[in-house]
Amino acid sequence: MSEAASASLPEDGRSDFDFIFGRWKVRNRKLVDLTDPECVDWQEFDATAQAEPILGGLGHVDRMWSEAPSGGDPFEGFTLRQYDPEARLWRIWWASSNRPGHLDPPMEGSWSDGRGRFLCDDVLNGRAVKVRFEWTNDTPATARWEQAFSYDGGMTWRTNWVMELSRAD
Repeated sequence: MSEAASASLPEDGRSDFDFIFGRWKVRNRKLVDLTDPECVDWQEFDATAQAEPILGGLGHVDRMWSEAPSGGDPFEGFTLRQYDPEARLWRIWWASSNRPGHLDPPMEGSWSDGRGRFLCDDVLNGRAVKVRFEWTNDTPATARWEQAFSYDGGMTWRTNWVMELSRAD
């Protein structure tokens, strides 16, 4: 987005994710089984991601893909983000090749003090879970995303996936 175009946007939060536009290298570190609260085995793999604006800047789509990590299958994930200017709220939907035909419930949240925090309630393997995404982008060339689950209503959280993003352009 050009500087003139971004200068004319309202300061209501709709530009919070503009840093994500473009192509990224993604270093993933995630638990082998995200749905098992007892899992302690981690896997690491590299991926590529591409993000672009939609809906006049009130939304984004981004796609992440990876060759097969060690002992795994090729992976593809898709994110849809939409901003609700009246509520000053982002909603984020996720789908991946790991769960064909499934679209996760929307995460909801906003940015404050350089950190995006998004929450939702879900059910995994028949068990209620709170899900949290946290985003930071400390430099124009880097960003970090982290996912954590809580099985006790949000009293304690366990990080289960971290993505370190660096510009591929």
